[in-house]
Amino acid sequence: MAHHVLDMPITEAQVRELKAGDTVTLEKTLYGIRDATLIAMFDGGRTTRLNMKGHAVIHTAPNVRKVDPRHDNSSGYEPLCIGTTTSMRMERFTRPLMEREGVRLIIGKGGMGQGTLDAFGELGGAYLAVVGGAAALQTTWIEAIEEVDFDDLNPESLWKFRIKEFGPLLVTIDSHGNSLHAQVNADAAARRAAVLASIGAE
Repeated sequence: MAHHVLDMPITEAQVRELKAGDTVTLEKTLYGIRDATLIAMFDGGRTTRLNMKGHAVIHTAPNVRKVDPRHDNSSGYEPLCIGTTTSMRMERFTRPLMEREGVRLIIGKGGMGQGTLDAFGELGGAYLAVVGGAAALQTTWIEAIEEVDFDDLNPESLWKFRIKEFGPLLVTIDSHGNSLHAQVNADAAARRAAVLASIGAE
């Protein structure tokens, strides 16, 4: 397994170098997005002024504090706690995020499904998993909130974070048809079947 340090944004060739089981650290820029943001963009037809082409998004609705804009925090917000939410309920938005906005990486908890696996294979993307309960640590990897769009949806706005050494994160779905989530589920199902068979309860 390899470790990759990626200065965002990245190319399709770079994302296709990632393999399930590798680890990744991101540098420079990360976008925060969540259910309401995605629904507004793809069900509501809203467009963003932020350029996510080649970038990573993290499934989050951060806890932030309103502050006076200043030279190192032009958005008027500072991060308090940037947690990560479960990704599966946003499955249907993976392909449009990639096709319309050019997103390459998705960060979240719990993995995603076959639709995401297919989109990653066709378009070149990967899923990076965060350990649950690591919000306090994640927040230390975020230097500032640089920009905000769709602020009427706060905290489910579209956030542009400036990051430093964001990771390591685990590649759990790659662009080559591999999903550690599917593998774990299959292994668990096989073990369950074996246990049931051993006690005559098939």
